[in-house]
Amino acid sequence: MADKNLYKELKERSLLYQCTDEEALKKLIESGKPFALYEGTDPTMDSLHIGHCVPFCILRRFQKAGHKVYLLMGGATASVGDPSGKTEMRKLLSKQELAKNIEQIKKSLSIFLDFEGENKAEIVNNDDWFKGYDYVDFMREVGVHFNVNKMISNEIYANRLKEGGLTFFEMGYMLMQAYDFVHLNEKYGCTLEWGGADQWGNIVAGTELGRKLNLIDNKNRQMIGATNPLLLTPEGKKMGKTEKGAIWIDKDKISAYDFYQGIYQTPDACVEMMFALFTDLPMSHIKQIIAEDIVKAKKELCFEITKFVRGEEDAITAKNMSENLFVQGGDNAPEVLIDKNLAENGINICDLLVMTKLCSSKSDARRMIEGGAISVKGEKVSDFSKVINKNDFVNS
Repeated sequence: MADKNLYKELKERSLLYQCTDEEALKKLIESGKPFALYEGTDPTMDSLHIGHCVPFCILRRFQKAGHKVYLLMGGATASVGDPSGKTEMRKLLSKQELAKNIEQIKKSLSIFLDFEGENKAEIVNNDDWFKGYDYVDFMREVGVHFNVNKMISNEIYANRLKEGGLTFFEMGYMLMQAYDFVHLNEKYGCTLEWGGADQWGNIVAGTELGRKLNLIDNKNRQMIGATNPLLLTPEGKKMGKTEKGAIWIDKDKISAYDFYQGIYQTPDACVEMMFALFTDLPMSHIKQIIAEDIVKAKKELCFEITKFVRGEEDAITAKNMSENLFVQGGDNAPEVLIDKNLAENGINICDLLVMTKLCSSKSDARRMIEGGAISVKGEKVSDFSKVINKNDFVNS
C-alpha cells in the first residue's frame, strides 16, 4: 500500500501548482494503490544546480510514499532543444556530449532518489524509442494530431516568435515530449507526468495526445499531467544561480562554503518554498521560525539543505566557516593554540585547516581552497602547498 496522505502533503507544502485533472490525481493517490510516474530532463549540461532539482524533490516524496518513479533522460529531445522561454535557439549538442552528460547527472540524482531496493527509481532515455522511428510514420501517427495555430499560440513559443526565429525543427519538440508520455504510459504504465510550471504546455500536449489516441484505438489510457511552482526570485528570475555563479549539486563544482553561502542568498520571499521542497520539517515549524526571525530561519535553511545535498560533515564545516572565518576582529573568531615549533617551522595550509577543525579532512580543505573560501591576511589562498609560517599567526 502507498501512503494515502501524499496529496494532503503536496497541498500543505504548496508543491502542486497545476494539474490536468486534480480530482483524478487526488483519488489516485488516496486510493492507496501504487502507480508509476515520471519526470523528463534534457541532459544539456553535465551537472545540476539547485534550481533544476525542484521536481526531483517532489519525485522523492512520491517514491517515499510507495510509488514507482521513472526519470526520463531526453537523449533525443535534447538533440532538438526545448524552446520554452528561450529568445534564441538552444546550442545543439552531439550524441557523445549528451551521453556523457547523462552519466554525470545520474550521480546527482542519487541524492534525491533511491536507485536500489524493491521500489528503485529507474532511468530511461527517449533516444531508445526515437532512434529508428521513421519520420513519415511519426508524422502520420503523432503529427496529425497537432494543430499549428494552437501550437504557436502556446506560451512556450512566445519569446522565440517575438524574436522572429522559431524553427519547424523546434516545433517538433512538443510532439516528441507528448509522444514520450504515450510511450511511457504504454510500456511502463506511467499514469502521471510531473514537471516544472514552465513545462505546462508540453505536458498538456501529452495528455491531449493520449486522449485523441483513446478515441481511435479505445485503449482508455489514463494520463494526468501536473506541475510544481517555479522557484523564482522576486524579480521573476529562476533561482539556482547567484552573483558568484550556479549553486551546483556536484561537489566537484563548488565548495561546501560557497554552496552554503549560495543558499543563504535565497530571497526572503523564497525561504518558505525552499524549506518545503528540500526538507521534511513540518510546515508549522517552518512558518513559525520565519515569522520569528528570518535571519535565523535562513541559517537553518542553509544548514538543512547543505546537509541534505552534501552530507552533515560539509554542513558543519560550512556553518563554522560562515560564522567564524570572516569575522573581522569580532569576538566570535575562533582562537586555536598552535605548538610553537610548528609555528616556527611552518605548517601546510591543508594540515592547519584540519588541525584547527575548520575543515573535516584534507580533501575538504582542498575543496574549500578551490572554492576561494580560505584567506590568510585578507588574501585568498589558491595553492594547496602553501606553508603558513610564524608571521601568519597571531601571538598571544
